[in-house]
Amino acid sequence: MEQSDMIKSIIESMKMDLYVEAKISEMHVCALCGRIGYKELPMKKIGEKWICIDCLRELKEALDSLEEWEQEIALKNEFKKDIEKGLNL
Repeated sequence: MEQSDMIKSIIESMKMDLYVEAKISEMHVCALCGRIGYKELPMKKIGEKWICIDCLRELKEALDSLEEWEQEIALKNEFKKDIEKGLNL
């Protein structure tokens, strides 16, 4: 590698370091998955934590099916009570 190429490489590296330092305040870490969010990965602040859009989608899917979960739990509890009553007879 020639000296001029090496100097260009060092200068480019320094530019990249300065750019990253300038943009760090815009970067956040997802509290759930640990990914770093920036322009490519939108994030939302919830309370004091940042959560990426992918984790928010997963949470939304889970919350959307919450009613089904509750119905399954209620049904299992009902079956359990019926079985316990049947055993006490």
